[in-house]
Order: sequence, then C-alpha cells, then structure tokens
Amino acid sequence: MTEHDYEPIPGLPGLLPPGERIVWQGAPDWRALARRAYHTRAVTAYFGVLGAWAVIAAVARGIHGPGDLSGVALTAMFGIVAVGLLRALAWGAARTTLYTLTNRRVVLRIGVAFPKCINLPLAVIGTVGLAVQGDRSGDIPLALVGERRLGYLALWPHARPWHVAAAQPMLRALPDAAQVASLIARACLEVQPGGQVAVPVTSAAQGHGLRQAVAA
Repeated sequence: MTEHDYEPIPGLPGLLPPGERIVWQGAPDWRALARRAYHTRAVTAYFGVLGAWAVIAAVARGIHGPGDLSGVALTAMFGIVAVGLLRALAWGAARTTLYTLTNRRVVLRIGVAFPKCINLPLAVIGTVGLAVQGDRSGDIPLALVGERRLGYLALWPHARPWHVAAAQPMLRALPDAAQVASLIARACLEVQPGGQVAVPVTSAAQGHGLRQAVAA
C-alpha cells in the first residue's frame, strides 16, 4: 500500500466538482524518462570513455597480470552502479507520477519522497508544446500566463530543461504524446476560444518536431 492508495481518485487531490470530468490520464515511460531526464546514455558514454582511457593507459604501462586491469574493472563497476541508480530513480519517478487532463485543468501528481499535486487551470496555460523523439515518445511543455510562478526544482524532472527563471511544467516521456498534446490543446481552446493552433514546424536545434497550440 502506498500513500496514493488513499486518493479518492487516482492522481487527483480530491473528488471532482460538479461539471468536471476526466479526459485523459497517463504516466511517463520510465525507460524514455531515464534516457532524457536522467541522461543514462550520456553517463554510459562518459564511463565508456573513461574505460577506454584506462585500457590505453594499462597497455602503455604493459599488462603483466590481472592487477594491471584493476582500473578498467573499477571504472566498469562504477559505471554500472551509476547507470543502475539513475535507471532506478527514473523507474521510481515514473511509478509515482500520474498526469491528468480534465475539461478544466491539468493535474501533475509527482514526487517520490514528497508527493504533491500541481493543479494547472486551463485558463492559465498559454502554450502547449510537443517535442517528439525518435522512439515516438514525447514531451509536452506547458507555458503559463499570468502571475503564477512555479519553482524549477519543485517540478523537476517534470520541467522543461533550461527554463529555470520562468519554469514550465512538462509532461515527460509519454508514449502517446502527440495525441495527448492535441487533447490538451483542444481543451485549452474550449476555455480560451480566442486561441489558435500553429502549424507543426521542425526544430533544427533539437532535431524533432515541435507543435504549439497558442491559447492566449
């Protein structure tokens, strides 16, 4: 039993008020989250370079026994442990995360050690973005309008990278990200009918498609 077993509705801090209904619920794919939020591939590559350097150094000194390869073994061990810990963190984050879209708000139930629910009324969502990766999973950053500010560290890893001063909540590593982004955009446009949907463009800097629904 976990603390989430006491939720009246999974992923929500309380019962829905009259007139509000759930449109969609989902969670990150932990493997995709490990790659993109916890950078397991970069860490693997880093220890791979260190391991190659240790092998070159051992060959240069001359290998006379297993002891001469101790540096290589230690590098490999630390690399396996580091990547394993990062993957475990990603698994825990995905397991304790539940994103909810209703016809009035987006709710992020996040947090492993300190669970919390973040309510984002559709009226304060100015832009719905979509970044799709090669494995077809994707991230959906939500740019907020108005005076409401959220802390980057309080959101991470559910925050758009490099947007620290004006942190943007982000639904991460969703297998059906394109469909979910469309649902959120349509829900925002129902609340803010003056908005518009931008034509998908290609982000050359990141190498993936980017779609935005501007709701303000």
